[in-house]
Amino acid sequence: MKSYFEEKNLSEKATREWDPMVTISHRGNINGPNVDMENSPAYVIEALREGYDVEIDVWYLNKKWYLGHDDPQYEIKIDFLKNEKFWCHAKNMDALFEMSKHPDIHYFWHQNDDVTLTSKGYLWTFPGKKLCDRSVSVLPEIDYNDLEKCYGICSDFIESFRK
Repeated sequence: MKSYFEEKNLSEKATREWDPMVTISHRGNINGPNVDMENSPAYVIEALREGYDVEIDVWYLNKKWYLGHDDPQYEIKIDFLKNEKFWCHAKNMDALFEMSKHPDIHYFWHQNDDVTLTSKGYLWTFPGKKLCDRSVSVLPEIDYNDLEKCYGICSDFIESFRK
């Protein structure tokens, strides 16, 4: 499998100079989307075991916590979210509000914003938007944009960004 840089015909020099501090698996995906497994606790734990941070989609309904992208699918306990390598995307306002009560959960809310501020002060940045040293470039495979300037990346193809 070709790396991202090989597919984009970027120079070896660009590959060596680009060194993100954080690589984030999008919903547990490492080598492309897997809609049947995304956000399942076992799948995201496997991405953690591979050494990645993981963006997960979090719901709070009827005093219960869930993971799931379009709908709450996997019931979890609050302690599951208290992992320093998770980037918790609140999927409803109740999840955002409830996570804000827990300083040991790294969370954010966004829909189609150019950028959103996470609870730890990082800039979760939509594809193709301007990046800085506090930015996380989200889905750079959609629009490659000065990745050497950002704090990290979040991708469904995160393995292809690893050296």
